[in-house]
Amino acid sequence: MNETVAIVGSGLIGRAWAMIFARAGWDVRLFDTAEGVAAAAVPLCADGLRTLAAHGLCADPDGAAARIHAVGSLADALRGCTFVQENGPELAEVKRTLFEEMDALAPSNTVIASSSSAIRCSLFTDDLPGRGRCLIGHPVNPPHLIPLVEISGAPWTDPAALTRAREVYEAIGQVPIIVLKEIEGFILNRLQGALLAEAFRLASEGYVTPQDLDRTVSDGLGLRWSFMGPFETIELNAPGGIADYCARYTGFYKRLAAEPPPPAVYEDAAVQTILSQWTAPGDLPARMRRRDERLAALRAHKTQQKD
Repeated sequence: MNETVAIVGSGLIGRAWAMIFARAGWDVRLFDTAEGVAAAAVPLCADGLRTLAAHGLCADPDGAAARIHAVGSLADALRGCTFVQENGPELAEVKRTLFEEMDALAPSNTVIASSSSAIRCSLFTDDLPGRGRCLIGHPVNPPHLIPLVEISGAPWTDPAALTRAREVYEAIGQVPIIVLKEIEGFILNRLQGALLAEAFRLASEGYVTPQDLDRTVSDGLGLRWSFMGPFETIELNAPGGIADYCARYTGFYKRLAAEPPPPAVYEDAAVQTILSQWTAPGDLPARMRRRDERLAALRAHKTQQKD
C-alpha cells in the first residue's frame, strides 16, 4: 500500500513537493485554497516530471504523474494521509489559521510540516491540541533539484515527529538536516544572509563590481561549497585541520567580525548602486560545462588530500 501525502498549497513549491513525492512512489493529493490552482498544477507537475526524466532524474515520469491528483477540499486532502506538507503564504497568521484546520482534520499520528522559509514553528502552533506533531520542513528552491530540507521543531515538538520527518525526507531522496534549536531563518537563509550583507557592502561601497563579486562565488567559493561545507573546507585548507586554520587566520576573521555590515547595505541607495552597475552574465551553457569539468577535478583533488 502506497503512502499518501497531502500537499497544501499548489504553487511553485507545492508543485515541486508533489513531483518529489510522486517520483518516490507516494500518492499525492494537491489542494489549494484558490479555486482552480490545484487542478492547473497537475499538468504542470507532469511536464516537470518529464523534464526531470530528460536529465536522468526520474525513471518513470508518466507513472509518477499518474499518482498526482487535485482535490477540492482540505478535508479530502487530509483524509487518511500519512504526511502533510504545507506551502501557504509566508505569513504567521495565515499559517496559524491553516494549521488549526489541518490539526483538526489530519489523522492524529500524521506529521504536519510547513515549508516556511523563515517563520518559526512556535509562532503559529502554540495553542494547537496536536502541536507536538507540527514542525518546519523548509526546502531550498527549487526543491526537486536541490535536495536539502531544514527540519525545525518548536520547543514542544515531539522528537518522534522530527524522526518521522527525517525518515520521510530521506526516503523520498531529499537531504534533511535537523535545526537543534529554533532560530528565525533557520540555517541556510542565515548563512545566505551573512554572505549577501557582505556582498552588498563590497559592491555598493566600490570594492568590486557586482559581476566580479558573483564570479568570486560562482567560480570560487561556490565550486568548493557545491560538495564541501565550510568546516570541511577549512579542515583541508591547513595542514593541522580546523584548529590549525583557526590559529593561522583568527586575527583576520576577528577583525572582520568586529565590523559587521550595517543594515543600510540593503537600503535603496545601496540597491541603486548595485543596479547601476549590474548586467546579467551571458553564455550560461558554456559556464555550466566549465563548472562540471572543474567540479570533477576538484572532487578528485579532495580525495587525494584525504588519502
